[in-house]
Parts: sequence; structure tokens; C-alpha cells
Amino acid sequence: MENLYSYDYQFRLIVVGDSTVGKSSLLRTFCDGMFSPDPDPTVGVDFNVRIVEIKPGVKVKLQLWDTAGQERFRSITRAYYRNSVGVLLIYDTTNYVSFTHVTNWLNDARQQIEPYHCVFLLVGTKIDRESERQVSTEEGKAFADFHDISFIETSSKSSLYVQEAFAMIAREIYDLLIEGRIHVQKGWDGVKPGPNTNNPNQNQPIDITQNSETRRSGCCGSSAS
Repeated sequence: MENLYSYDYQFRLIVVGDSTVGKSSLLRTFCDGMFSPDPDPTVGVDFNVRIVEIKPGVKVKLQLWDTAGQERFRSITRAYYRNSVGVLLIYDTTNYVSFTHVTNWLNDARQQIEPYHCVFLLVGTKIDRESERQVSTEEGKAFADFHDISFIETSSKSSLYVQEAFAMIAREIYDLLIEGRIHVQKGWDGVKPGPNTNNPNQNQPIDITQNSETRRSGCCGSSAS
């Protein structure tokens, strides 16, 4: 059983995408190791927590916010963007329409999160249903390359690349934190130091006006079926 009080940093991540693309199933597989073929639809926002070791001796606590994809809940979703350091953009590889909507989710998130720095990860789901695929791996990667964000495809049913997806975005956030391109900042809950953080400089919050780094979406990486 993981110790929820032993970690170096806390990262707040938000999971967004159209309704029924598999956001809740992805989180349940990651957090509980269980797959539900027909989960109840998310109403508003659900919350999950998991500790992961992203590098030897480095543990981060992931606060995971699962959002409803329906249009009527968009105002609720927007309220959670600002305090997030990472956004997982989810689409269903068997539903091309959900892929075409990713641009809207990405633009909405970038607009709401500014001026804070955020890492994005494009996630294609349901790759176990290969015969029903409507979005190719190449299309997903091309979109990610164009927007300078990371990319991975997953299957919640088989657990394929689910752990890797969350480890990927967590490592990218951590690397940018160590490089000084993401900071612990006053009035922002995207990144917080944990009980195990020993570096006093990394523990010290700074004011947002001190962060003049150029915003960056993230570097590209991909895993495919």
C-alpha cells in the first residue's frame, strides 16, 4: 500500500475530452487497476490521487481531476484548468469526431491556464478495438508534433500503456521543474513541494511576475500499439 504522506512533489493534472472517450476508465485503470466497460458518466468533476515513482528515489503525488465532457459542464471544467500543471487531452481512436474536438479542448485549456506554464499530453484510447479504429497512430502523432506536445495511445481494458501515459507527463513536469521552467508559485496549486523535498530553494514559492520563462507545451514522445 502506497504512503500518501511520502512524496517529493504534488502535481495537479486535469483530464479532458469529449463524453464517452474513456477518461474515467483510464483513471480507474491507472488508480485502481480495474476496468469498467460501462462506467457511470462523470457529473461535473471527480477526484483521484496516486503516488508514482517517476525516477529512482523521486516520488510525486498526482492529483487527478476527471472532468465531464458534456458541453453543459464546460464552465465547471474551466474553473479547474488554472490550478493544473498538466492536461491530458483524451480522444477515442474509434471515434473520429472526438479527435477533431481535441483542438477545442487544447485551445480552451491554454486560454484558461495562462499565465501559468502547463504540460500537455495527447492520449488516444481504446486501441484494443483495432478493427474499429478511425484515427490512425500517424494522425495522432502528427497533431501532437504540430502542437509541440507529447503523444501516446492506450487501452484501459488491457492496461496497455496506461501507466506509461501518466509517468510520461509526470516526468516531463518534473524535468521542467528541475530546469527552472516550472516553479512552485504563490496562489497556484499546480505544483506543490511534498514532505520529502529537501532543497530549500525548490520549497520557496515565488510570485508569478518573477517567472518570465517562455511558455512551452512540451516535447514530443509517442508510444503506439
